[in-house]
Amino acid sequence: MKKKYYPVIVLSDLHLGTSSSKAKEVVHFLKHHKCDQLILNGDIIDGWQLRKSGTWKKQHSKFLKLVLKRASRGCEVIYLRGNHDDFLDEVIPFKLGRFSIRRDYKLETPAGRYYVVHGDLFDTVTTKLKWIAKLGDIGYTFLLWLNRHYNVYRERKGLPYYSLSQAVKAKVKGAVNFISDFETQLSEVARSRNCRGIICGHIHSPANKFINDIHYLNSGDWVESLTALVLTPDSNWEIIHYSEWIKQLAEAHSAHAEQDVLDEQDPEAAELLAALRVKLSAQ
Repeated sequence: MKKKYYPVIVLSDLHLGTSSSKAKEVVHFLKHHKCDQLILNGDIIDGWQLRKSGTWKKQHSKFLKLVLKRASRGCEVIYLRGNHDDFLDEVIPFKLGRFSIRRDYKLETPAGRYYVVHGDLFDTVTTKLKWIAKLGDIGYTFLLWLNRHYNVYRERKGLPYYSLSQAVKAKVKGAVNFISDFETQLSEVARSRNCRGIICGHIHSPANKFINDIHYLNSGDWVESLTALVLTPDSNWEIIHYSEWIKQLAEAHSAHAEQDVLDEQDPEAAELLAALRVKLSAQ
């Protein structure tokens, strides 16, 4: 199937090096899309977890190899450091061909200029109270571990995926207020830099909205939300949810295979169609 083109694709918070990272899914997503600019907006590699008990998997290396391959073929890859990959401060600024590592970036689009930054530098908890941030990271890691085992049980019962951590964030007043304050503060940062909007990550909450006439965009994460932020060829920003995209992809393959069966009575196409129908029914 032909790759879908977007001028810009933004990914953040992959947390490679942790068991909760969805590296396989993000590699699958990238293999079906192409772009002129790929922005990796922080927390791509989770140095915090790797220093403790993190695990580096082959799929994590596959992602980095794919990214470097894209850069070697003309795609501009911009890696912005986050708090979990703050070890990159030792090498910033770094540039090799079409691949660069930076703290922030100003993206020029037909609709205006956007300030791109992970967001932790404007989070008082991660900058001034690092011990609280790391304590919170331990709790979040435990919640993800619990979430993984809970969803194994739900899958066996035929129940859909349920995010414990997102449910907690939605119900805990402090977390809701933190997200709201973060979004407002980052919007003001964009204004102070004479930019139309802000593109960030960090809080694992995808968003596409206006706050006091500033366009606030958050690319989400690839731990639970599994979202990418894209600039369309007609200069509109969209958030792609992997779960929705994979369903559309399966439906497109199914329709294509079904047409092959009708036109050619191809037994292999019929087998593919049957497999895709099973996948769709499991969604």
